[in-house]
Amino acid sequence: MAHIHLIDPASASGSVKPVLDQINGAFGTVPNMFKAVANSPAALQSMWGSFGALSTGKLGARLGEEIAVAIANANNCAYCLAAHTALGRKAGASAADMAAAQTGQSSDPRTQAALSFALKITRDRAAVTANDIAVLKAAGFDDEAIVEIIAHVALNLFTNYINVALDVPVDFPAVALKPAA
Repeated sequence: MAHIHLIDPASASGSVKPVLDQINGAFGTVPNMFKAVANSPAALQSMWGSFGALSTGKLGARLGEEIAVAIANANNCAYCLAAHTALGRKAGASAADMAAAQTGQSSDPRTQAALSFALKITRDRAAVTANDIAVLKAAGFDDEAIVEIIAHVALNLFTNYINVALDVPVDFPAVALKPAA
């Protein structure tokens, strides 16, 4: 049971109602995470706006979801792991690809570079080196894409912290957390 009240979209009002309506339109339902975040109109707008902005970014949906499952697993966020595994499958990743990404692994060198960098940012609190950036550039990421990877990490830290701290009930098909590789 969540540690805070989950906002019922049917009774939402003010600036929260139109955002929850947009979320419902995108998912066909309002996932519990957004119901929790809806307690703060500013936080809800920030989170939903970030998802929207990054969905039009350079990295593409699949890589964004692979980054999300790696970060979720690293932060023991069962909610985000379940949600982003499902979304990654919708974005074209296989079950095996998503399972590998969960522990920061990929058979694709470009994806591997992005996952390794995202996990290093998470683990080392963004203490990366010039060599870490050079590895990304050698894998084909330009400055825009590197900044976008960092933005994905930041958004996923936000969602992981919401779900773990507030014990938001998982409303996506469950995926087991794995020990880090």
